Amino acid sequence: MPTASESNFQLEIGHVLLIDIVGYSKLLITEQREQLQELNEIVRNTAQFRASDANGMLLRIPTGDGMALIFRDSVEAPLRCAVEISEAVKTHPEIHLRMGIHSGPVSEVTDVSERTNIAGAGIDIAQRVMDCGDAGHILLSKHVADDLAPHPRWNRCLHDLGECEVKHGARVSVVNLYGDQFGNATQPGKFQTVQKRRARVRWAEVAIGLLVLVAIVAAFVFLLRRPTQSALAIAGKSIAVLPFENLSEEKGNAYFAEGIKDEILTKLSTVHDLKVISRTSTAKYESKSTCS
Repeated sequence: MPTASESNFQLEIGHVLLIDIVGYSKLLITEQREQLQELNEIVRNTAQFRASDANGMLLRIPTGDGMALIFRDSVEAPLRCAVEISEAVKTHPEIHLRMGIHSGPVSEVTDVSERTNIAGAGIDIAQRVMDCGDAGHILLSKHVADDLAPHPRWNRCLHDLGECEVKHGARVSVVNLYGDQFGNATQPGKFQTVQKRRARVRWAEVAIGLLVLVAIVAAFVFLLRRPTQSALAIAGKSIAVLPFENLSEEKGNAYFAEGIKDEILTKLSTVHDLKVISRTSTAKYESKSTCS
């Protein structure tokens, strides 16, 4: 049987927009208060915020240095709101914002102050996505970007950044949303670092490949030269035994001379690194001498 807490636990798909004031912790307490008040006013005055809030399709959660807006009406709602905020904040150059957007499962929880809060993968991934950006960036998860890519309004504003390593070694696929009047077209610092690291790895791989190639060529040349040197060495230690001529008057001694030649050839062939002309070769030489 499910417990009471499990029975009350309900997941829904929330379209999350996370907003963060960059460098908030470095501000004076008076500056923090002023920037939060200005940010709240900017957000409340956006058309998308007012429309979703009026329809009961918006949940807003303070996050200390920003806020989380969970839209329940459409996947486009957080993008429209983010674009409006990005355009409006240009009149407040002292405020540096970054934003992250993701759609995923969320669930309402009650915090220690008895206020509504949000938990779930939807807000967790939105946080990871936002953490990959710098001031001015509106970053989307690849999941949201894929849903909006067929829409002509958003398609030209979506720029794939690839994967970014985030908390606990996890990786998220991130897309940068920007246009002429909103967002930040500059590549986030984390991705620049990844590209530099990959470039160094590629150069290292190229260097290793060249070293391996040089080693292979050197080994190939060495192996080609060894047979030649061996052949020269063997050629310098070679001997040929010519047939013995029977000078006696007895013809039977010819068999004896042939046996002496064979015995000498056999003995010499046991000498290491000495090349002895074969019996066939000497026989050919003998027949040529006879014919001549």
